[in-house]
Formats: sequence, C-alpha cells, structure tokens
Amino acid sequence: MSNTLTNIVIHIIFSTKNRAPQIKPEFAERLYSYIGGIARNLDCTLLAAGGIEDHIHLLVVLHPTVAVSDLLRDVKSNSSKWFHEDLKADFEWQRGFAAFSVSESNVPEVRAYIANQREHHTRRSYEEELVAFLQRHNITFDRTYLLG
Repeated sequence: MSNTLTNIVIHIIFSTKNRAPQIKPEFAERLYSYIGGIARNLDCTLLAAGGIEDHIHLLVVLHPTVAVSDLLRDVKSNSSKWFHEDLKADFEWQRGFAAFSVSESNVPEVRAYIANQREHHTRRSYEEELVAFLQRHNITFDRTYLLG
C-alpha cells in the first residue's frame, strides 16, 4: 500500500493549574475555536471541545505524524498565550493530561458527552470523572499525582 490511511480519534482531558475555575462560559467557545485552529495547524481535526471552568475535553482526529504529547504541548502553550494576550488573564494549564482512544462507532457518544459537561458535573466531580475514565481504560495511576 503506497498511502498511509488512518483514523486516530483521541479523547483528551486536562485541567487548569490547581483546577482554578478560569474558563468562563462567556469566552469558552472562543477558546475552543482557537484550539481548533491550533489542531488544524498540525493537520489534526478538532471534532468537539467542551468542559467547565476547571477542565476541558477535546475530541481530536490525529494526523498520523503527530504525537498526542506534541498536540497538547502546542494546544497548552498557544492557548495560554491567548489567555495572556487576548483576555489579559494570568493563566496556566496543569502539566499532564489524560488521553483515550475512541472507536469511530463511539464518536457520537463521546461528542454528546463532551457537549453535556455542565450538566454532567452537577452529579460528578472532575476527580470522580477522571478516575472513572482511567479505571474504564485500565490505566494504572497514583492518586497522589493524579490532579497535580
């Protein structure tokens, strides 16, 4: 086969530093749009973005030459710069992230999950949500470092 054919869909979750409630609803859509542009610059496609004040979910189709860590490095650094320059806000993301592969058949379900974050978090905290995802995907973790 002379072409590289992929469909690498990843659900990514990460929070603001110390889970500070800094992603305000009045500018969240602008932030998501900006992140979509960062993804496009890497030949990736942002399918969905959402969250609440202290964390964000992204559903991304990765280009086969882009590592998840490279995408997140660019998303975090450039969106932090956007916060500083456009919103004149002191802002930082947490250092790490969680990323989970998504089957094409589950993309609609993950999109809906991301779209309903505000409602979802009336019943479950960010920590409970993250732990559930890690357990569902059989990822070993140490709670001491989970939310740092």
